[in-house]
Amino acid sequence: MSDRASTAPKRIRTMEEFSIASGISRPTLSRFFNDPGRVRPATRLRIEAAMDRLGYRPNLFAVNFNRRNAKTVGIIVPSLLDPFYAALVQRIEFQATAIGYWTVIQSSQGNPDREAEAVATLVSTNSAGAVVAPLGAASRSDLYRQMEKAMPVVFLDARIDADGAFVGTDNHSSMSLMVDYLLRSGAPPSYFDMPTVNQNATERRQGYESSMLERGAEPVIFGVPSLDWDFERLAFEEATQLFKAGAPVGGTILCANDRVAFGVMAAACQVGISVGRLADLRIAGHDDHPLSQYACPSLTTVAQDVDRLATLSLERLMQSIAEGANRNSTDRLEARLIMRNSA
Repeated sequence: MSDRASTAPKRIRTMEEFSIASGISRPTLSRFFNDPGRVRPATRLRIEAAMDRLGYRPNLFAVNFNRRNAKTVGIIVPSLLDPFYAALVQRIEFQATAIGYWTVIQSSQGNPDREAEAVATLVSTNSAGAVVAPLGAASRSDLYRQMEKAMPVVFLDARIDADGAFVGTDNHSSMSLMVDYLLRSGAPPSYFDMPTVNQNATERRQGYESSMLERGAEPVIFGVPSLDWDFERLAFEEATQLFKAGAPVGGTILCANDRVAFGVMAAACQVGISVGRLADLRIAGHDDHPLSQYACPSLTTVAQDVDRLATLSLERLMQSIAEGANRNSTDRLEARLIMRNSA
């Protein structure tokens, strides 16, 4: 046992040890790991063969931390369990990798203290820049202002009182699109609000109100008194109480987002209200959640352009990194009406 242990190959842990074992100089290895294009093709093949033979993989985190020009992009989102944010992260990560950057992904989990930790983590990792979907109302603006002194920042989906580029959906336009459709196709919609966790909640509520008034209809709003991100549960509980109390919700409900709509639809089912175009109640949402097409009935909604949101946010970040300063641009994208069976 001891003889076999003594002859077992020693695990290579550092670049210095790899240099000695492979016979390749330390400066050459540094150039390769910082930018493979900086060494000749033959040298690159030699290094890659040595890595395979010796089983060595560098600590890219440490390499990036110590390099002068970082090749890391940070991403912060409120939740990785929400399919909308998960899809954005996936697309940004894929595109960043394609242009030679790796990502440090942080979830604030709907908690402002966790968000503050995420900001501190990205600053400490020497990231080249960050794409951030902030919590919004609960976010500490001062932390993001400090973050912007350390790196370029692009705010995605929601923004706070801090500089930096912003990429998001035009909520007023999307609400106008949905209100127009619902008024043309049936009873005027009342509005089931989402918790006011960020600017999207406020913008969508205002978009609904102004769109109704512009068309000569009276806005009717039902709120959710909470700042919790558990939208489905909150909507289900509030809607159940409203339905049981006989509140004047009307024949159509427009929900602030699809997750809220799922809760309202479940509450309607619970109390025996049928949902659908020709049923007791029409329900519509916003976002085109991946499960919206599989709800029963399938949910009428407006689709945010997730691919374009991800691409444009990374483009704006790369521009800021190249310029060495934060941009103050604003990009608002149009949403698309998706008509299904619920309204």
